[in-house]
Amino acid sequence: KLVSFDKHQEIPSIANTEWLLSKAITKRKRNQTLPPGVESLESYCGLHKEGGQAVKLDKDLLRKVIAIKLAAAGFEVKSTGDDLLNVASDLFRVYREQSRLLESHLCPIDQRIQDFLNSVLPPEEAVNLPSRTLGVDRYGLARELSFPDNGNEFKNSEITSHRLSNGQVLHNPLADKRTTSGVFHVADYGLPVPADKIAVPLVAYARLLKKAFEPPEDLNTLPYTANWEKPASSMVSLQLRPLVCPEIPGVSPEKRLEVRFFVPGGCVANLDFVESIFGNAGDPNLPECDAGLDTEHWTGTTGCVVLAPHLRKCLKKDLGLPHVSEATELQKAKGVCWTNEDELYNNGKPFKITMRDARGIMVTILADNYFGYCKKETKTQIGLTANVFGLAEEEHAGGALAFKAVNLGEHLSSNPRYMQILVPDKEVKNTHLYDDAIKLLGDNVTLHPEGYATDKKYNDIHILPEDFDINLQTQKVKFTNTKTGKVETIRVLPNHTYVHPSGYKVRVERHPTAPKWRLIGTLAEPCFCHKPSTVSGGGKSEISKSLEDAVIYGPIFIGDYEEDMKLVETIVNRDYSNCLLPEYKPYRSDQSRPILSTSRTLGSVIKLLTPDEIYTQEHNDFCEKIPNHIRAIIFAIKSNYNEDMGKEWKKYFTVDITNGVPGHELKFKDRHIVGSYLRVGFWKDGIWRNFKLRQDFISADKVQMEDDITASVVVPKEQLPGLPKEYEKYPSLKVSQNCEWRLFQRPDDAIHPGYDKQTEKDMSEEGLFCSNFQPIAPEEMKELTQELYFYDLFTTPMQEHMKAAAESGENNICSAKPRLVDGKPTKNPRYLQVRPDVSNPKDRYLAEFGSRLYRRMPFDQKCVFPVAGVLGGRRNNPPDELNGAKIRPLCVFNPIHYQELPELLMDYVTCVTGKSPSTTGAGSEGALSKGPFNAIGATADLNNMLISMILTDYGGFSSAAGWIGPNYRVDHDISLLIPELWCRMTPQERDPKFLIDNGYLEPVEDFEYEGRSIPGSRLGYRITKKFVNYFFCRIFDNPSGVFTADMLQPETQDMACFVDGIENICQAMEKSAKLYFDDGIINDACPPLKAVLHVMAYGHYNGKSIKDPEIRALFTRESLLSSKWYKDRLLKKQSVDVALWKRNIKYLEEFASRPGYDSVVSRLDIAGRLDHAKKELEKVSKDEYLNSLVGTLGADPIHDGYDE
Repeated sequence: KLVSFDKHQEIPSIANTEWLLSKAITKRKRNQTLPPGVESLESYCGLHKEGGQAVKLDKDLLRKVIAIKLAAAGFEVKSTGDDLLNVASDLFRVYREQSRLLESHLCPIDQRIQDFLNSVLPPEEAVNLPSRTLGVDRYGLARELSFPDNGNEFKNSEITSHRLSNGQVLHNPLADKRTTSGVFHVADYGLPVPADKIAVPLVAYARLLKKAFEPPEDLNTLPYTANWEKPASSMVSLQLRPLVCPEIPGVSPEKRLEVRFFVPGGCVANLDFVESIFGNAGDPNLPECDAGLDTEHWTGTTGCVVLAPHLRKCLKKDLGLPHVSEATELQKAKGVCWTNEDELYNNGKPFKITMRDARGIMVTILADNYFGYCKKETKTQIGLTANVFGLAEEEHAGGALAFKAVNLGEHLSSNPRYMQILVPDKEVKNTHLYDDAIKLLGDNVTLHPEGYATDKKYNDIHILPEDFDINLQTQKVKFTNTKTGKVETIRVLPNHTYVHPSGYKVRVERHPTAPKWRLIGTLAEPCFCHKPSTVSGGGKSEISKSLEDAVIYGPIFIGDYEEDMKLVETIVNRDYSNCLLPEYKPYRSDQSRPILSTSRTLGSVIKLLTPDEIYTQEHNDFCEKIPNHIRAIIFAIKSNYNEDMGKEWKKYFTVDITNGVPGHELKFKDRHIVGSYLRVGFWKDGIWRNFKLRQDFISADKVQMEDDITASVVVPKEQLPGLPKEYEKYPSLKVSQNCEWRLFQRPDDAIHPGYDKQTEKDMSEEGLFCSNFQPIAPEEMKELTQELYFYDLFTTPMQEHMKAAAESGENNICSAKPRLVDGKPTKNPRYLQVRPDVSNPKDRYLAEFGSRLYRRMPFDQKCVFPVAGVLGGRRNNPPDELNGAKIRPLCVFNPIHYQELPELLMDYVTCVTGKSPSTTGAGSEGALSKGPFNAIGATADLNNMLISMILTDYGGFSSAAGWIGPNYRVDHDISLLIPELWCRMTPQERDPKFLIDNGYLEPVEDFEYEGRSIPGSRLGYRITKKFVNYFFCRIFDNPSGVFTADMLQPETQDMACFVDGIENICQAMEKSAKLYFDDGIINDACPPLKAVLHVMAYGHYNGKSIKDPEIRALFTRESLLSSKWYKDRLLKKQSVDVALWKRNIKYLEEFASRPGYDSVVSRLDIAGRLDHAKKELEKVSKDEYLNSLVGTLGADPIHDGYDE
């Protein structure tokens, strides 16, 4: 049965699911992670409030909503089977009559966009936003609309879609990867067009925008109705409220912009994609969802994205582009003109074109439906808002909290000396008491009569008195009841976590491969490793991945038992009292301590047996002669030794007798000792380079904080009270927050079954959105489950998924089977991963739990984790080829480099990269790796980055991905290692000055080669053998073998390649810098940036080199704070805030005076908002507010130039 209604504009709240289906809307306290008007995380982005994907979407409910929306829009709709449409028909007729009076009415966000277009476009080229769109106002509607209501597959000219079992969806767009060449066009209006973009006449933009809202019928057909007798054709719209600036507790709330999406009906899957990442901000017609009324959180900026793949067929002539005879030289060079009348715009290739101005309003057209473009355009608009609003940065970054963890064995007697990053030589007095911790925890815990407490949210987290003693052999924990003074004993439970009053966490965990339980200790305070400006393939995601997935477990081997144990005894009993050189003795602990002494840690033994410049030549020669397998045996003995063994320790370490002959696998107390190994790169023939990890090594506990789109803010340290001593050295601190709920992951290693455990788990779960995977029919999946050396290698979740898929009768996917493109597997498979800190909320909860106790912070205060280390990522390649063209090398860096700010800035301006699986080319990715996705000149972002680094005094480190020299392929192995190392270093040890002064970093000097001067100093400093031996011994048994001499000095692998790589980088720097002079935005660079750009482009600044003390003085905090140009930035920020609050007040007053809105005004407390806005205006207008901005970024003048 069909029900027909007249077509009309987007259906507002009258078609709201909750109203029509009698779903009660529950009021709740404002949640700072959700925009106003959004009632739950589930309706916002399909996630459960306790973490992970929400329960399977209610398809029946969604289909009823869709039927109502389509019927109200005037389409013939199938009956829902419950007479719902007939019951609502009278209501629709009344609504239709009322809405005829509002034929030209637009919702608030659309009206703001329309006002912008009206103010910019000439009247003869006026463009009106569509008044008839199908609005998706809650999460899940877009997904249901992406498939026929009675089918599981859909295909049009742009996409092929498959509905899979388990609520999963697979969408394969026309192209499997994006291109960044000739793609980014800007309307020649408002702000200057950067030289790396293509300027397009305003008339051409206007005509493209008009055509964008006129998609052809086949592209505009809604997939949901594709099989109907009369398919519905309609554009679909969505509202987003992405994060721009994180909350600073007690100082300022989070800030968000508003973004509107319009897509042809056949591309509605793009809205499913983008709302899964940024969330659905609800019905834009409702006052609750109007950003203009959300004065506390709105940035005052608006974005719009129009998806229009059909524009690739537009002719240049029709768009008003000039004939070549009338074009400027720049237009000829950029192809913005025509010779033949049938020439296609941009040669028929994908492109995006945007129009924006200093108000922070931006309207972009995307002539491609590659999913990544929708995400990247949202990123671009966040970036524009951050620059216009001030204080904040939008960064292309990855990042994670890394908590140092250690294998404590089977027994731990609580001692604060061992709850440090480094174990100090002397005992440490405990200052964190159980009773104080209980006061901080308040009613968040349940108190037990024995004298300990259990967390109410997670009942496997326990807080113990400070003198606890845990023994897994007895499975008991002892402690003193602080109330009674009595020693109590409780049972130790598997997989439970026991927390010291200092926040130090001890969990009971089973070994992954051995029949052994162990205690894992984790520090209370993490190291936030922030990886900004990371090029494609540079390890941005890897920094937050657990190293555990990469760890390989195997036995500890021994050769001839008797001979090897004799050698071990000799080494253990050796006198080491004179191993130090005289000049180091006053600064080092007593080396006469026996190796098995309890006063020696395993780390000190590893250092003792690793050659180093602090030791005598005799000792170093002795260490060099120790076979690697003997070292492993000694360290295994040390990690298992306890005082009860005394001098008879040897009898506890044995081997089996096999066929009458001693075996070769070492055992401890008749249990095989299992060692941990890690791959660090490959040999030339592709063989893995595996290295033994320390016997007490446990991969760091991590909480992901960033992955791609990061909103960050820099604040004076004083605005973040309660921080511990770890942050004392930083005058200002950066607070970063992920803008995304789901991450568009490219699982490079998933092609190897069983290797990427996280991806296999993610891709087996409900509700997955994936792209560029091969749809696998049930019969083919069944064959895969029977394939030896394939199916059995997968982890259990993927095995179960494949087995269920084979029996489901529907197409499905396998994590190791990417989409075939031209007969070959794509190198760009993608899926949306629920943000790990969201899918595993307990990890974040426990992280904050420990840090609160450590900081003595009440549990009702927000726990902020500032950045503690800046660690960019490079994608290095050896000499290579791409499509027949030679690619010059970049593999000149050793594993870790540090660059002082002038050299770091050069690197960040250029961001040159080798081949990446996600793009179609190699070369510079633009400033801060955001070149293609920057709406304005890159100077604004670069100014912000530079000021951020100067204010915070963070050191600029970077790690290598891809290759080290032409001989060592390392992929992301080092990216994974960096947070493991950084969280095992003290804040002092992470200080570049300390590392340089102590020989842990060496400068790369300029040098001559075949008569040419090679500027090696552009590479900054690199780690030395001393660094490797001293710091990597905290991870590996034999650190010197991990990074060899020719890895630390890549020039020794191939000097010609090294030279070509440096020259390649410097030439890329010169080319990148000259663009700033070509388009004139050099004048928008702050003085230090301007100096660097001059040196990059022309080799000097006012006759001074980059090494000139006067130039380098520009990069000091003292110079910045005393400069007029920095003070002008603070004044600019104050003026932005004053103007915004005046605008907010005006909008609130106008809303409050609307006739018939009294109840809404009361319900939304407009009076209270207005009062708050007036107080904020008064506050930001004062000198005190201006002074409070010192130590922040202020706001960039954005093309107004700098007065030095």
